[in-house]
Amino acid sequence: MENNIVEQNKTVLILGGGVGGLITANVLSKLIGKKHRIILIDKDRKYTFSPSFPWVATGVRKPEKICKNLNGLQKKGIEFIEGEITEINVDNKTVEVNGNVIFGDYLVVAMGADLVPNSIQGLEKEGNSFYSLEGAEKLRDSLKNFQGGDLVVLITSLPYKCPAAPYEMAMLLEYDCRKRKIRNNVNITLFAAEPGPMGVAGKELSGAVRQMVEDKGIQYFPEHQLESVNSEEKMLCFSNGSKAHYDLLAYVPTHKVPDVIKASGLAGDSGWVPVDRNTLETKYENIFAIGDITGIPLALGKPLPKAGVFAHYQAEVVAYNIAVDILGSGKRKTFTGNGECFIELGDGKAGFARGNFYNEPLPNVNMFKPGRHWHAGKVLFEKDWFRRWF
Repeated sequence: MENNIVEQNKTVLILGGGVGGLITANVLSKLIGKKHRIILIDKDRKYTFSPSFPWVATGVRKPEKICKNLNGLQKKGIEFIEGEITEINVDNKTVEVNGNVIFGDYLVVAMGADLVPNSIQGLEKEGNSFYSLEGAEKLRDSLKNFQGGDLVVLITSLPYKCPAAPYEMAMLLEYDCRKRKIRNNVNITLFAAEPGPMGVAGKELSGAVRQMVEDKGIQYFPEHQLESVNSEEKMLCFSNGSKAHYDLLAYVPTHKVPDVIKASGLAGDSGWVPVDRNTLETKYENIFAIGDITGIPLALGKPLPKAGVFAHYQAEVVAYNIAVDILGSGKRKTFTGNGECFIELGDGKAGFARGNFYNEPLPNVNMFKPGRHWHAGKVLFEKDWFRRWF
């Protein structure tokens, strides 16, 4: 009998402590209890709530208010290992971290996209990436000394996570300039390596977001792919031959799949991890991938956007289905492609978009009228996040 109990014990390895990994671990801890092992691995014990980075950048949120220690999950029966994952063996379902090899009956790959701020020479030194906590703090400090000139928000390349973020950032920076009474001295421009804002959500929503941006006097230039940065002249040079001067530069860095994922054989032709779009299963048995690391093609020929809301819902599906497997009871769930997001406009207002991205032939996404209630909703979302998952 004792041998049977040992055989029934399962280990779930969750690789990555971002949105997807955090929720997978939490949901599993409630469903399978402490009889089975749940191990969360991340290179950083500090979890940061990335939707609040634009607030950090504009000085309305203190960094310590959006951070939690992943070690705190141990009270829920979730083991946490801090360390760099150096190898993933998909055949044996093992992971090497801190020189140790760990086996899992199930692997959930939720490592997200790596940011490459130095993808173009001079960009990291000259600009401020608001896609990391450190970058948001750097932008905040740069803003304090900025009294006028050319303020540029730049989307360097596709794909990038949180499609609303650069547009939020531009509008919040514009609001910050007005609050500090320097707006008349500032020219704000947004250059994007894409045809329009949040394009996968449809022409109507994309047009609405562009209108919000331009209504604030922000010049918007789509389809501008950055080619080089001239640090001496403070000039951005684009592949279409155009140039733009900057005095203050805020940018979205290049995103790429982590090297360890590429080496493991998990990455597909798109460069990201292909999965079953409904179950998030990879081609390897009992290995799942969720969130930004995945590449899920949609009917319109573009991939599902990289966004925390999708990682959230995918994590719940994967956790539930693993629990069904382990416990031998329950009905499996599927990821439906539903998603939503807030879009901060400044002035204490926000918009809200919601819809189904698996809808065919085109995603069906609607934008609700911006207002103060949606901004309050995002503030409450931030507070509720830490209450629910830590």
